[in-house]
Amino acid sequence: METTLELPTRPARRFIGEDFSLKTWGEIKPLYDNLAERPIHNAEDLRQWFADRSELESFLSENFAWRYIRMTCDTADTDLVNQFNFFITEIQPNLSAYENRLDKMAVESPYLAELQEKGFDITVRGMKKAIEIFRDENIPLQTELQTQERKYGATVGAMTIEVRNTEGVLEEMTLPQASTLLQSPDRALREEVWLKIQERRYQDKDALDELYNRLITLRHQVAVNAGFTNFRDYMFAALGRFDYTPQDCFDFHASVSKTVVPLLDELAQERKQKLARVDRSVEVLRPWDSKVDPDGLPALKPFETGEELLNKTITCFSRLDAAVGNTYLSDCLRIMKAMGHLDLESRKGKAPGGYNYPLEEIGVPFIFMNATSSLRDLVTMVHEGGHAVHSFLTRTLPLKSFRNPPMEVAELASMAMELLTMDYWDVFFENPDDLKRAKIQHLESIIETLPWVATIDKFQHRVYESAAVTSPSGEERQRVWVPIFEEFADSVTSWQGLEKYEAYTWQKQLHLYEVPFYYIEYGIAQLGAIGVWMNFREDRQKGLQGYLDALKLGYTAPISEIYRAANVPFDFSEANIGRLIRFVWAEIGRLKS
Repeated sequence: METTLELPTRPARRFIGEDFSLKTWGEIKPLYDNLAERPIHNAEDLRQWFADRSELESFLSENFAWRYIRMTCDTADTDLVNQFNFFITEIQPNLSAYENRLDKMAVESPYLAELQEKGFDITVRGMKKAIEIFRDENIPLQTELQTQERKYGATVGAMTIEVRNTEGVLEEMTLPQASTLLQSPDRALREEVWLKIQERRYQDKDALDELYNRLITLRHQVAVNAGFTNFRDYMFAALGRFDYTPQDCFDFHASVSKTVVPLLDELAQERKQKLARVDRSVEVLRPWDSKVDPDGLPALKPFETGEELLNKTITCFSRLDAAVGNTYLSDCLRIMKAMGHLDLESRKGKAPGGYNYPLEEIGVPFIFMNATSSLRDLVTMVHEGGHAVHSFLTRTLPLKSFRNPPMEVAELASMAMELLTMDYWDVFFENPDDLKRAKIQHLESIIETLPWVATIDKFQHRVYESAAVTSPSGEERQRVWVPIFEEFADSVTSWQGLEKYEAYTWQKQLHLYEVPFYYIEYGIAQLGAIGVWMNFREDRQKGLQGYLDALKLGYTAPISEIYRAANVPFDFSEANIGRLIRFVWAEIGRLKS
């Protein structure tokens, strides 16, 4: 159904002007000078100053967003790459110094205490931390980091392999496209494709290793310049992690190891036994056996095209809307569809991964992904749809800082949506058995996700806190990686003979390259999402409303308060994680019975 809703429009640009455009830094500088030199005589002046700054920053944020979106949609277009790099090299370095100056101006204002509206305390807290860690000498380093980080997407986005199709003709595929074949009941094909994917990645291992070396060196220097002994501690400050510490992360790792990893072994043993019944060649479980249906059934195919994926997701959201008696959730996606704010299908030259990118002026985000007709793509779509709903719910908050929640909250929005929509996935699966399979596979993926989050997070802690690993030594890094990987992996799957690939499996994780230390958030949010789902199962209207109430807060409250609004604990203890995982495990058991 096409939307008949009135499409959102950009708010009036009262400070920067309706016709303002960005071509050079010289056009922006007078606006920043205005903010930096403006006399503030009372609280109302300060309130207007915050509003004007937010308007300018929202414009720049959206301008950068479109550059990033267009570049990731076509990494081979040098003009789009150059437009993106222009912002990083010509605009961003100048912004950093002004932002620090403006932060100081705000926190030193004698009228700041008079701004009592909800959210100002959170914004000012972040400003103070940013002032504390700002260093002029880090501006060029951060510019260089942004330039280097984007090389990962271009490198991986260009990777393809050739696979023989049903007609026997070699067909070039992107790695996301080829990965769907890992769900094939044909074990020989799975092995062939898995090995080709690994070998293709392995071809670029040295280039990716060297890129990571450069990133580590630059990041470590940024941390040292800011007065930190390691980049991990710097990033906890830079990410504004006021609500938890590295020790809490270590507690998360330990809790997951004790409560979740044993379940991985149970799932892997069950998978091995089932596969052996339908395929006598399965004497040992191998990495290419992890995605196939263990009963030998063909891969689930919930949609054919990106358009079908979108339309079915809108229908799915419509049915979820009924729990609170409106059409809000589905209208968000209808509006995005009408405005062309989606690029869903995988193709050569497109950057890997998926994201929902907020557009700060218009308030209607953009969803990017690499759909290839798999269940994982369905989950990604509802996941990014949860982010999109979050963007809509916060779009009218008055300041940009209020609209930008921390990732622990942003990922709560997306991961909870995966579970909240699950009861309505019959939109994608008319066959009840297929629907049951889809639910089981997704819930089992949660059992798999938490250990992987712990793996990546623990690896990052080790990489950046250890002087030996901080030095650019790829071989040492592999020796750190393998024991961590094996600690959180099942003990049933054999990597014998594949050790060279195992040592570099970390390179497939985009976050390590592009957004360092942004990964534990997925684990934290996954726990919160299970809590939201438990509440929803108990009382659909109350559970969904609590979820929406939490998201509406944006970043006007601490993380713990936002989670409390959703009626879920912000707790990494073994007891809490065990309680949540038992709920998921019981649901898996119910579906299998």
